[in-house]
Amino acid sequence: LPEIREYERTSTTVINAYLGPILRNYFASLRRHLDALGIAAPIDIMKSDGAVMSVRMAAEKPAYLVESGPAAGVIGAAKLGARNGHGRGGHRDCLTLDMGGTTAKASIVEQGQVARTGDYEVGAGINLSSKLVMGGGYALKLPVIDISEIGAGGGSIVAVDRGGLLHVGPKSAGASPGPVVYDRGGAEPTFTDAVVALGYLNPARLLGGDLPLNAAKARAVLEAKVAQPLGRDLRDTAYGIFQVACGTMVRAVKAVSTYRGRDPRDFALFAFGGNGPVVGAAIAELLEMKEVVIPPDPGVFSAIGLLLSDIEQERSRAFLHGLSVIGAGEFEAAYAGIERAVRADFAADGYESGAITLARFADLRYAGQAHELSVPYAAKGGAPDLAAMAEAFGAEHARTYGHRAEAEAVECVALRVKGRVVKADGSGFTPSIRGAASAAPESRIAYFGPGHGALAVPVLTRAAIAAMGEGAGPLIVEEYDSTAVVPPGWRIRVDAAANIHLARR
Repeated sequence: LPEIREYERTSTTVINAYLGPILRNYFASLRRHLDALGIAAPIDIMKSDGAVMSVRMAAEKPAYLVESGPAAGVIGAAKLGARNGHGRGGHRDCLTLDMGGTTAKASIVEQGQVARTGDYEVGAGINLSSKLVMGGGYALKLPVIDISEIGAGGGSIVAVDRGGLLHVGPKSAGASPGPVVYDRGGAEPTFTDAVVALGYLNPARLLGGDLPLNAAKARAVLEAKVAQPLGRDLRDTAYGIFQVACGTMVRAVKAVSTYRGRDPRDFALFAFGGNGPVVGAAIAELLEMKEVVIPPDPGVFSAIGLLLSDIEQERSRAFLHGLSVIGAGEFEAAYAGIERAVRADFAADGYESGAITLARFADLRYAGQAHELSVPYAAKGGAPDLAAMAEAFGAEHARTYGHRAEAEAVECVALRVKGRVVKADGSGFTPSIRGAASAAPESRIAYFGPGHGALAVPVLTRAAIAAMGEGAGPLIVEEYDSTAVVPPGWRIRVDAAANIHLARR
């Protein structure tokens, strides 16, 4: 990692070395199995910055893959959001919430662009890049989509401590044995057990009925291990678990919005993952957000994002100079060297030079600062426009930290070049709405807290919502891979691109 700061360089190198043997063995096994099936197609691997690279490069630089899973969902939200027109000025501005079985991940998309960072930590209780709350994990100084990850998922274990406080996560029952309601040997109450007890999930139709749930066993373990120790009613206890989990997830959303100087109320919440649509409206209410978008196939939305990701390579080098004294020739020569290396990376994977688009960036800071911000390279009359870059840095500093220092000198810390080969823009992705629209809606009792109580709630499909035009909560939308909960006070509709929209009344 040819950049300054020895600790971050060392930590990144150790992470890369630790992951290398494991992933190289995995890639080799994957290749063997594909060859045995007669599939000779090249393999591209998702990176943490939301792009893909060849399996050859991934084996050389496995540290680039650390947060690659959640990155794909953010790319899907950015590409489909920009195409469909969501949120403030369209859905080009949204906060993403990806809640699965173990963790909840949040990120931010502004004007159709995902936020990326070079300061990231893994291995702490919350994986994030906020400079305000770092120091709990291992530094990874590589380009990463600005994702905040926290231990709150469907399998998060619920416990009551000796002081009588309720905790949800970060420990998880995982997929095996999983929540007690799976009836596969799990013994500890989880978030999923609570939402089944609340009536939000259908015990007979999860995964189209392929995963039947034992609701009675879930209620029994919640009663014995949580409700009785707290001296509370079972339904209120389950709703308390739901609220605590949502409060935990709000931390992740704030880490990519409020902690970055952005107001969540200016964005739509793009909720996906198996559990994102269950909690989306509740999270939005806590943040005073007014719109939630649930894309088609939310439970596998990250797979859709993976198919829409471009091929990218990025390289950087240290370049510590005062911005006002950098010579144009020196600046251009440094960038040219990085660009040659990026083109060589692509050429090694068989890409022609004409297919590659290069973009330059500079990492800038006020003189003496401990952290820098990356801004695009600017040129004027064929020469670098250093004044424009300093202005762009000042504007980004004001957005991120709430102030700028007009009289302070600006330093350049590093230069970076990103090369891209466009693979897909999302225009070819045309989701369809599956499920019957004409069947008479079912209903079941669901509990929405002391303020609303237990209500008979219609249970509909996405197709039924599309057919009716618009509906009002409370209601539940059941799909093969996810369930959307629409609480009282929210309205629902389905747009032409098959997205569900929830809006506060």
